[in-house]
Amino acid sequence: MEGNDRKGIRIRKAIKEDIPELAAIFNYEVLNSTVIFCTEEKSLEDRLEWFASHSTEAHPLLTAELDGKAVGYVSLSPYRSGDVYDRTAELSLYVHREYRRRGIAGELLAAILELAREKGAIHTVVSVITTENTASIRLHEAFGFENCGVIREAGWKFGRWLDIVNYQLIL
Repeated sequence: MEGNDRKGIRIRKAIKEDIPELAAIFNYEVLNSTVIFCTEEKSLEDRLEWFASHSTEAHPLLTAELDGKAVGYVSLSPYRSGDVYDRTAELSLYVHREYRRRGIAGELLAAILELAREKGAIHTVVSVITTENTASIRLHEAFGFENCGVIREAGWKFGRWLDIVNYQLIL
């Protein structure tokens, strides 16, 4: 998938050379926010394995390129193990902190949903969002995701309990 070039944003399939930038985006959120329920940074080796696991029609990884660098990404990952979940995917979407509020997240989300619909391998997309991540919640709702409920005190980070909300879009 190539495309979008709106506002200079180019949405494309991620390539191996993007990994250092994508890892930096992820690791910043690990250390500085509650949008990722992870407390340890990921190594480049780990991110290479993650990259390799997103090479199927059901589980793609797209990058937003702007100013000649990867500034955001979106992926569909297996929701849970077991063949009954094969047509359900979990969405992850992150934008570099210096490139937010430019429409990049919306471009990424639109592109991956379009790709998922085209390929037909996924029936349901699920997002698990920290309840305090109101920007992500608004974005998901704008794309037709439905709130499927809150799980209270699901994660512990920065010395406090965090709630998550589950969103779903049936393609």
